[in-house]
Amino acid sequence: MEGSGGGRCCSGKEKIERPYKGIRMRKWGKWVAEIREPNKRSRIWLGSYSTPLAAARAYDTAVYYLRGPSARLNFPELLVGDASVTTGGELHDMSAASIRKKAIEVGARVDALEAAMAASQHHVHASPSEVKPCWFQEKPDLNKRPEPEDPGDDYW
Repeated sequence: MEGSGGGRCCSGKEKIERPYKGIRMRKWGKWVAEIREPNKRSRIWLGSYSTPLAAARAYDTAVYYLRGPSARLNFPELLVGDASVTTGGELHDMSAASIRKKAIEVGARVDALEAAMAASQHHVHASPSEVKPCWFQEKPDLNKRPEPEDPGDDYW
C-alpha cells in the first residue's frame, strides 16, 4: 500500500502549501491560526481570517507571548516595531485567554487593513461609472449653515 510509512495520505488531492508557519486554509477559503501551548496537549485558537497575512500576524503575536524574544516568527521585523506587543513585562505570565485576545486583535487589525487596501485599489482601477459615492467621501463643514437646495427657497 502506498503511503503506509506512518504519514498521512492525501487521497488524490494536492496538498496546499502553507505560506506561513502556524496557519492553514479551510476548504471554503478562510485562513485560520492556532498554536500549541508549551508543555501541554491543548491548543490556543487564534481566529479565522480572510488573508494568510492576518492569520500569520496573529500567530506571530501568540508565539511571541508564549516563547518570548527567542520565538521563531513569520515576520520578526514587524513585531519589533509593534508597541502593543513589545511593551510590558507580562510575557510569560499571560493566560491562554489573554494571548488569544491579543492575537485576535492583531489579526483583525491586519485583516481590516488588507481589506481597506484591496478596496482602495479596486476604486483606483475602476472606471468612473463603477465608483459609487460613499457617505464618508463628502465631509460637510459642521460650522457652516446649510444652504437651501433651491435658490428661490430661503429657509433662514
